[in-house]
Amino acid sequence: MWELPLMPQQASTIAEKVDALYLFLWGLTAFFTLLIFVLILVFAVKYKRGKVADRSNAPDTDHKLEAVWIVVPLAISLVIFGWATSIFFEQVRPPADAVEYFATGKQWMWKFQSPEGKREVNELHVPKGRNIKVTMTSEDVLHDLFFPAFRTKADVLPGRYTNVWFNATKTGTFHIFCAEYCGMQHSLMIGKVIVMEPDEYERWLTSAASGTAGQATADASETPAQAGERLFTQYGCQTCHQGASGTLGPSLAGVYGSEVELQNGEKVKADDDYMRESILNSSAKIVKGYQAVMPNFKGQISEEEVMNLIAYIKAQQGSGATAQNLTPTGKR
Repeated sequence: MWELPLMPQQASTIAEKVDALYLFLWGLTAFFTLLIFVLILVFAVKYKRGKVADRSNAPDTDHKLEAVWIVVPLAISLVIFGWATSIFFEQVRPPADAVEYFATGKQWMWKFQSPEGKREVNELHVPKGRNIKVTMTSEDVLHDLFFPAFRTKADVLPGRYTNVWFNATKTGTFHIFCAEYCGMQHSLMIGKVIVMEPDEYERWLTSAASGTAGQATADASETPAQAGERLFTQYGCQTCHQGASGTLGPSLAGVYGSEVELQNGEKVKADDDYMRESILNSSAKIVKGYQAVMPNFKGQISEEEVMNLIAYIKAQQGSGATAQNLTPTGKR
């Protein structure tokens, strides 16, 4: 693996591919810049005022030359387009086996949560060699989570979910930046991602759970799904969403990822954004056969709590939950 000393380390599976495209663009720009400079210099010397040169019968047109400057740039553009598109699709499509972490942007900090429930501020511990998907949202304004060493970044938007993924190939500590100007202290919205060997990461999880890893100790015993289950009970969601006959809300068991029919006949996919909207603004999309009786939770629960509730609902996929048994543990 090659690296330029002026660029960040290549520490992910996609970093080398991004750098190769970047250097191709840089080389292409340098080549044509130099070519134009040389041609200007040659013609300036050859046809300078007072110098003997044949200036008669200058051609008005040259179809071969026109064909060259159309075909060559077109071919180069298509190569760049195809190359960049293949990298783009690889960057925006997390592998199916990616482990999901959560991130919330807030002026001016990054809050992370691992699938094991460990919470961190401006720090993210991950194992080396594993596909990591980070699902993100913002509590206030537009941010952009940027991992320079991994050559990947994505906007973090209030009111919706986006994601970014990577597979770290090196252990060590790498920078995290916000790549979108988000306010006066935008430059302070930084952090670090710590990549560890898998066994070292497991030991860190254990030490964090026992209270020796600083900020990561908060609610260390709860995974996002477990926290969501607790919130499901705390906010009384099971009262209407347990799937029993005559309840006021539809069952949530197995609903994630399915197609939901609404009162107006429209059908929507029950993804993260649909779940979030249904929790915060419950009257936005009413499921067919039900009434708009659920209260809105906007302003009452945090983005992290919404993520945990969605993680709990999502965890019911393939868990054996049915429309009749989606009730928190201990209530079945």
